[in-house]
Amino acid sequence: MPAHPRTDAGALPDNEHIAHVFEEIADLLELEDANPFRIRAYRNAARSVRGAEAQLTAQIRAGKPLPKLPGIGADLTEKIRTISLTGRCPLLELLHGEVPAGQIELLQLPHIGPRRVHQLHRELGVDSLAALQEALRSGRLAHLHGFGPRLLDQLDKALRIRSARERRHLQIDAKAQAEALLNFIHGLEGVEQVRVAGSLRRRRDTVGDLDFVVCTQGNTQQLMNALLAYPLVAEVMASGATRSSLRLGSGMQVDVRIVGRESFGSALLYLTGSKAHSIALRRRARTLGCKLNEYGVFRGAEQLAGETEEGTYQALGLPWIAPELREDNGEIAAAEGNLLPVLIETADLCGDLHCHTRAGYGRNSLREMALAAQRLGWEYLAITDHSQRLSIGHGLDAGRLARQLDEIDRLNDELDSLTLLKGCEVDILPDGKLDLHDSILARLDIVVGAVNSNLQLSAKQQTRRILRAMDSAYFTILAHPSGRLLLEREACALDMHAVIRHARQRGCFLELNAQPQRLDLDEYHCRLAKDEGVLLSISSDAHRLVDFALLDFGIGQARRGWLERADVLNTRSLTQLRELLRRSR
Repeated sequence: MPAHPRTDAGALPDNEHIAHVFEEIADLLELEDANPFRIRAYRNAARSVRGAEAQLTAQIRAGKPLPKLPGIGADLTEKIRTISLTGRCPLLELLHGEVPAGQIELLQLPHIGPRRVHQLHRELGVDSLAALQEALRSGRLAHLHGFGPRLLDQLDKALRIRSARERRHLQIDAKAQAEALLNFIHGLEGVEQVRVAGSLRRRRDTVGDLDFVVCTQGNTQQLMNALLAYPLVAEVMASGATRSSLRLGSGMQVDVRIVGRESFGSALLYLTGSKAHSIALRRRARTLGCKLNEYGVFRGAEQLAGETEEGTYQALGLPWIAPELREDNGEIAAAEGNLLPVLIETADLCGDLHCHTRAGYGRNSLREMALAAQRLGWEYLAITDHSQRLSIGHGLDAGRLARQLDEIDRLNDELDSLTLLKGCEVDILPDGKLDLHDSILARLDIVVGAVNSNLQLSAKQQTRRILRAMDSAYFTILAHPSGRLLLEREACALDMHAVIRHARQRGCFLELNAQPQRLDLDEYHCRLAKDEGVLLSISSDAHRLVDFALLDFGIGQARRGWLERADVLNTRSLTQLRELLRRSR
């Protein structure tokens, strides 16, 4: 089961896809201890859909009534219709927001279903892959009823395979290594074009390996030999005249493909992925009587396209789709209907609403941060040092914060084109109260509420805590909402759908934190916030001047979440922003 719902299998979701959606819903309902009859209804529906003679999506899109299927009533018929027409299933998306991510990950393993996930959590407190691995290593799993030697061996193999497959790197680290190799390849004789592809081009939050597509009309073996002489290559794993795999000293795997000019665009499309997006495109090509591969679009022996990505998509009857959207999450259906979003760009930002100075945990003074923001051409910058509770961040008590606010007033009198906004990253206490008294919060333009401790609370407790904080009259933005640290700490247990819905009702905002180890919200919840009409603030959380550049990583995450300029709080002018902040109180 995927970590996030992928409910669009391209232009025509087939019966198998619809059945899988219903099975996934049943699994997640079982994890929530839902009514057994409801769970059984979805499992029976999956069997009925899988056994249907006609392709249901084709029937619906042709305007024909669905055939009568056992166990499929009006409600399930409507869900089939929604999946067929939009590529999405709202109930499945809701369940993915409610069920802890660790439990969903456990369901991805072979040999473990909802009952065993329940058993692991109930008897051993296992609620993630890491916890399962520890329980297996310590021998605790062997004491569970039903976990015999054969199953334990199967789980051990599955975990080892998954670990080997999912060695990941932060996007910022992968990008630095890619740019260095890119510069090297650009300097080689015979190179006409070279592009980074793969998950880095799709701007995934973490990257497994690097993919490069190189275009030449010259001798491919000679070019490949020169490329393999890159000084940072530690191991050549496989090598040929047009494709090679190597490992850098950092451990990063690099795959290189060399193609001719006539196939460069199709090779770039193919190696950018995702796999699911590529499969959907190939399926579409077949329906058009064509064949799509990394060398181009073909009808028989005739090449219809391949030199550019734009031409390749055009040959399939589609506009070009931005790499960040290529995850088979509805982008092909959107492209068919001319409904692709106009994705946000870094240049759309008018300022930053979360940064720190030397007064808190930052490296630079208030003035230095302000002047750097002014050089970037921004209209505003919110100063949001930590509140008193966060002692490791030299948190400000009411007195120190008041003195900083006076300093902001003085500096605003000097600045030409930038306005400093008065803010604070205020800790949300375990009971949901804010870390500072209303008397000082009332002086702030922006209150960035943050959970920086007690992340181990249950989903019910954590959700109640955040909702109560959001009810404060002075609460503005929820910082790094899930609390995750990529490759280090999973998101805390939290009903994010309830949080997003409450933000809409309350009129406050959520943050998309651009720090490369956070990128929080994830793309799924960015899209959910967009659908609910909740504006997101893309914030650098800068602790030093150079951190303002990290906003580009936040933009990448926003684009993966289908966000447009209108979906982001800090694309507003200062006047528009002040009005929105006023309404949030």
